[in-house]
Amino acid sequence: MYRCVLPLILAVSSVAAQAQTHRFFPANALRGELVITQFPEARINGRAARLAPGARIKNDNNLWVPPAGLTGQKLTVHYTVESTGLVMDVWVLNAVELANKPWPTTPAEAASWQFDAGTQTWAKR
Repeated sequence: MYRCVLPLILAVSSVAAQAQTHRFFPANALRGELVITQFPEARINGRAARLAPGARIKNDNNLWVPPAGLTGQKLTVHYTVESTGLVMDVWVLNAVELANKPWPTTPAEAASWQFDAGTQTWAKR
């Protein structure tokens, strides 16, 4: 019986380890440096921004964190912006995700580059 359980445990731990090192981001996610100044106010790449009322921030382990707890920290993130211009989803990047370059920092770059959702890579056209 224990021989059957061990491979299952190893498989589950392998999937969990992969999830902690590489997440899947939507094609509209941009990369930037986020600083929460005074919640919900923030700066992204030095420009004023505002977090949406339902904004979600996930840390580098993909766990939700309260935005006010990140005040003043400079974080390299991927983020999405809703139709009203408010920042909606934010993912603090881990080392593996930071190494995934290039990644667009502006909507214009994203519009002119090609995204492969399966490999989570961008290619300049």
